[in-house]
Amino acid sequence: MSRNKYHDIDLSTSSFLITGGAGFIGSNLVDYLLHFGAKKVRVLDNLSNGYYHNIEEFMSNPAFEFLEGDIRDYETCVTAVEGMDYVSHQAALGSVPRSIKDPITSNAVNISGYLNVIQAVKENGNVKRFVYAASSSSYGTSPKLPKVEGEEGLPLSPYAITKRVNEFYGDTFSRVYGFHSIGLRYFNVFGPRQSFDNPYAAVIPLFFKASLNNEAPKIFGDGETSRDFTFVENAIQANIKGMLTTDLKSHEVINIACGDRTTLTELWGIIAELTDSDLKPIYQEERPGDVKHSLADITKARNLIGYNPLYTVKQGLKEAASFYINQQTEKP
Repeated sequence: MSRNKYHDIDLSTSSFLITGGAGFIGSNLVDYLLHFGAKKVRVLDNLSNGYYHNIEEFMSNPAFEFLEGDIRDYETCVTAVEGMDYVSHQAALGSVPRSIKDPITSNAVNISGYLNVIQAVKENGNVKRFVYAASSSSYGTSPKLPKVEGEEGLPLSPYAITKRVNEFYGDTFSRVYGFHSIGLRYFNVFGPRQSFDNPYAAVIPLFFKASLNNEAPKIFGDGETSRDFTFVENAIQANIKGMLTTDLKSHEVINIACGDRTTLTELWGIIAELTDSDLKPIYQEERPGDVKHSLADITKARNLIGYNPLYTVKQGLKEAASFYINQQTEKP
């Protein structure tokens, strides 16, 4: 994957903490920072939802440090933040179905864990910027398209509640403590290092897995469900620009997406073409908690941090196809 540059300062004097850095988005962010010569990149991850193989290649880099630990432990978060200039909080338990099955654990990780991290960063006092992974699920029952920050509906799942609470805490820390952060509302991020072996894997890796295993993909609903699928490189750009922005006077939440939407049937058609598959999808009942349509207005992100997504869905899927095909080829 080509490596675009999204910063204009020297990173060799700055240290970065990436919570959840062994996960999908986190490990891609680590890759970017090390590629461009960051002074130190520290990962905090308990490997429950991330994978050692995502960060194994970084272990020999003297600028990289892996701290195995859990964000549910406050003292671990305090230790992780020490000496850091910037913090990107990616650690979370994703998946709407998982949160419906086990809301207790999702709450503990996504709310209590988040609170531990933001409190540790605030108390540290030396971190220049804190950004965190928010979610498009916060829009919930709002039927309006495109989705605009400040026009949310009611949450449709325990997962959505946890991510919305993160935003409430971010806003409260801004107003009460003068600690300003940025929530990045991801819209269905996909790309290299996203696992399809996880029991709660997202739709794109599952579609690739089905195609490469010559198995018909499953589509929940009539196939007209649509998403603003966002290639991971766009999310990396948002994290870098978000962390390095200097003009922030309050807590902000911004949509991170492409501003375009693709139905699940269209999505399968693109992936089938990329992988030379003639399989037809199997349509099943819609899942509880799923939003029917999702499309982002990215005007605020453009204006606040200069976000400009460089990858369309088709370009991102082409990159993802190469990753999954190579991964399949390398299996013993």
